[in-house]
Amino acid sequence: MRRFGGRFRDRVPYRRVRLDPVLGRAIADAYAAAPDRDAQADAVYAAFCRDTVQQYHFLIGRIEYGGLGVAVRIVDEDPYADAAALLDDLRCRRLRVFASAASGNPHPYLSDGENDMFRAVHDAFGHAASGRGFDPHGEEAAWLKHRTMYSPLARRALTTEVRGQTCALVFRGEGFPPQKAVLLPRRFSDPRSVRIDRGSRPVSARATAVGLQPLQFRLHLQQAGVVGADHAELPL
Repeated sequence: MRRFGGRFRDRVPYRRVRLDPVLGRAIADAYAAAPDRDAQADAVYAAFCRDTVQQYHFLIGRIEYGGLGVAVRIVDEDPYADAAALLDDLRCRRLRVFASAASGNPHPYLSDGENDMFRAVHDAFGHAASGRGFDPHGEEAAWLKHRTMYSPLARRALTTEVRGQTCALVFRGEGFPPQKAVLLPRRFSDPRSVRIDRGSRPVSARATAVGLQPLQFRLHLQQAGVVGADHAELPL
C-alpha cells in the first residue's frame, strides 16, 4: 500500500506556474485526436484508481489514525467559484465535490464514485496544496503539485485527466471535452515542460489574507509530505 509520510523540501514556485500556449495547443490536439478509450491505457488507469482511492482514504481518514479528517460531501452543482472558497472549507475540514453523475459526461474507465474521489483529492492535494485556482494556469500548477503523490505509472493518467481535459477545453473552443481513458504522448507527462514565469509577479490569492488558522490541517499535510514545511508560498 502506498503511504504518504515523511518530509521533503518543495521549492517549486507554484504561483508562478503558467500554461504555455504552444504546449497547451499540442496537448489539446493530441487529446482531441485520441479515441475515447484505449485498451493500452487500462493498466495505467488501474494504477491511477488505486492511488486515488488511497489518497481519498487518507483525506477522509480519522486524524487519530493518521488521516486528515476531512468530511467530503458530493453535491449536484459546482461548489467553488475560486480557490479561496475551497481553502475556507478545507480549513474547517470539509470539502464539497461536484458530482460526476450530475455532469452528464461519464468517464469511460472510472465509475462515478471513483471520479468523485479523484475530484476530491485533486482539489485538496492539487489546488489547495499549490494555492492555485481553477483557471488554466491554476490547473497546470495543480497538475504539477498533485503528480508527486502518484506512482510513475499512474502519472500518465493524471496527465490525461488534468492537462488533457484542461487544454482541450481552453484551446479547442468546443466546450468541456468528453472524458477519455487514453495515454497522451509521454512528453506531456514530463514536469520539465512546465513554464515557470520568473519575471512576473506571483499570482495573488485572497487565501493569504484570511489567516493560517487552524494550522492543524497544514501540519498534517506537511507530515504527510504533501506540502513542504518551509514552503512560504503555500496559504494552507
